Amino acid sequence: MSDAFFDALAAACEAPSERALARLKSKVYSALVERQSESGPLLSLSKTTHVCVFESLVQITPVGEEAKSLNFCRVCHARVLAEHLENAPIFWRNCPYVTFKNS
Repeated sequence: MSDAFFDALAAACEAPSERALARLKSKVYSALVERQSESGPLLSLSKTTHVCVFESLVQITPVGEEAKSLNFCRVCHARVLAEHLENAPIFWRNCPYVTFKNS
């Protein structure tokens, strides 16, 4: 199949008229991360970039790698606000819940 076929197919499809609600995106993200953490430890914050302000504090704290592999979003107030308010008053840099609100 050629690129022209896929271009024509994409042109024939209608773009969705509405975006998914930020609350829905937040709930799906929370569920996915929770499910991932059930299968084993998450990637350590020592090996991660673009972390939120709270995760950056854990990143520099002298604790073991096991403590740095926890799901910190699970206890964050930003998650609770984002899952219950469509336009949650959260503005943390690199917070996925802020990204959902702005997308």
